[in-house]
Amino acid sequence: MEHIYTALHSLRDSLVNLPRIYKQLIVVSIDFISCLIAVWFSFILRLDAFNIPRSSPQLVVYLLSPLILIVAYGHLGVYRAIFRYTGVSILKTLVKGVLLQLTGYAMILWILSLFGQVKLGSVELPRSILILNPLLTLLLTGGVRALAHRLLSGSNKSKRGLGQQNRLLIYGAGSAGMQALAAIQNSPLFKTLGFIDDNPSLQGREINGHRIYSFKELSEIVSKMRVTDIILAIPSLPRMKRFNILERLRAHPVHVRSLPNIDELAIGHIQIQDVKELDVTDLLGRSTVEPDSGLLSHNISGRSIMVTGAGGSIGGELCRQILKGNPSALILFEVSEYALYMIEQELLKIVQLGRFGQSTKIIPLLGSVRDEILVNELISLYKPDTIFHAAAYKHVPLVEINPFEGIKNNVLGTQAVAGAALKQGVSHFVLISTDKAVRPTNMMGASKRLAELVLQAFSAEKSNTVFSMVRFGNVLGSSGSVVPLFRDQIRQGGPITITDFRVTRYFMTIPEAAELVIQSSSMAKGGEVFVLDMGEPVKIFDLASRMVELSGLTIKSDQNPDGDIEIRMVGLRPGEKLYEELLIGDNPMSTQHSRIMQAQESFLSWADLERELEILNQHMQSNSMVSVIEQLKKLVSGFVPDTRNASYSQISLINKGPHDY
Repeated sequence: MEHIYTALHSLRDSLVNLPRIYKQLIVVSIDFISCLIAVWFSFILRLDAFNIPRSSPQLVVYLLSPLILIVAYGHLGVYRAIFRYTGVSILKTLVKGVLLQLTGYAMILWILSLFGQVKLGSVELPRSILILNPLLTLLLTGGVRALAHRLLSGSNKSKRGLGQQNRLLIYGAGSAGMQALAAIQNSPLFKTLGFIDDNPSLQGREINGHRIYSFKELSEIVSKMRVTDIILAIPSLPRMKRFNILERLRAHPVHVRSLPNIDELAIGHIQIQDVKELDVTDLLGRSTVEPDSGLLSHNISGRSIMVTGAGGSIGGELCRQILKGNPSALILFEVSEYALYMIEQELLKIVQLGRFGQSTKIIPLLGSVRDEILVNELISLYKPDTIFHAAAYKHVPLVEINPFEGIKNNVLGTQAVAGAALKQGVSHFVLISTDKAVRPTNMMGASKRLAELVLQAFSAEKSNTVFSMVRFGNVLGSSGSVVPLFRDQIRQGGPITITDFRVTRYFMTIPEAAELVIQSSSMAKGGEVFVLDMGEPVKIFDLASRMVELSGLTIKSDQNPDGDIEIRMVGLRPGEKLYEELLIGDNPMSTQHSRIMQAQESFLSWADLERELEILNQHMQSNSMVSVIEQLKKLVSGFVPDTRNASYSQISLINKGPHDY
């Protein structure tokens, strides 16, 4: 049977991939032949005998019927429909087409009979033909479409097999569940088997013929009905309750998907494309941090805001969140032309749709934060009230290979922008920092901690600019995030690669990170390092396991050699830690936001730090990697470079260039 399935798959795909005009010609030809057969059978049924047209009048009767049908179907748009996507609605159009054909057919035959071309009531044309022909035509043309829909609708299905569908249960029998059912019922990809709901008053009842089951029945249903997929249709459920449901579903070999959140659903009815993979926040196992609306708008509304690194993951989300606060101007500063274009177009579209920011002027500016003269000129020209400094090199392995570039961009770039802000009298300056700045083991973390020291030193100079820093952990959904990487590896059949089974990380979503930055800027008085209470760190191995199991697959291991996806350890990369930290001091202070704390940090005066930075710059100019590391160890508390990175001496040669400071 397998070779038959393969042959049918090949034929089906060949038909689906034909040019549109060829497919239309095939359909027209099939309708023409079907109608000819209908006329022929009409004669056979009427005369109770095999009939072959022998005269010109009979040939006219035979050919007129399909020709009129083709014209009628074309007029009604039947040939613009796609077979594999047509549903019951096409039947109404076919009925209209057949009625038009009958009317036109009868009128033309009556006119021809007046001129003696055909004889109504003779053997050539019994009157009952006018009844039998349309009925048979409808049966044949409709039947062909039903068969084609059945065969061709599987062309986009998964490799489960020809004619097979994803066998689906909908978790949640509320309004979202009913909307999901309506969207999925006509989809060739899914066959809905019923609902799961935790409400006892709904269990045992039916919705449109689909039974509502309790969770206790799930194991039996999955086995008996061969369930392959579950859609989570409870978008208004609190995050932790959703997570608890997902943890219960992990025990079952089903692929769990989700609907959009309640805000997205509010804009319209659910469509089949709205069904998506689980949101990254569903995988974290913690509640999101609720923002304080007052803090969000305090330093934004009616003000001019500048975001450096505006085209990056964090910078772009900062721009989206800032736009909600209706600033007078949003200045996008970005070194990548493509990234700047993309974020500008996205923000302009938001404004054009009338969501928010109608009074905001969006200003895209190209340039590098290391260009001190340009930065000064732009800040002087556009006079931002607040600068959010998100421009940075953040990928640990890349900065390990390019340490001088990392220091120049993250430290000297921060110094250039902060110095310009100080000189031009900018009201607030916020640095986006990282948990990797705490007792760093890599160049990226050391450079970010040194950038923090620059701001702390500037702040201590009793300037009018309020400098602050915001430190957070790994951002899910950003470039380099593990979740999309793991998802791709699962899709490819594995293995999932993790550095170490013991590795843990703090996680947050991009919107959470952006909201934290904006809120902290409203609380800053000068020199603060803000950190988010992110709950317990997440073990990367557990995150990967959860993703595998919620995809309906099993983990391949020594205990389960027949599993689907292997999780393979590849070893820590140079500069990478097993565990990240968020604070340096042991006594963080609380703030007016219950989930935002303030670290207590030691720092150097600007006079001392400026002198040490000049020494660091001289070491980079002389291409002395050893001296650079020693200087960083002197400046950055707890910095212990990774001894496995023995290539630092060779790496330093790569970073030497004519543009060096």
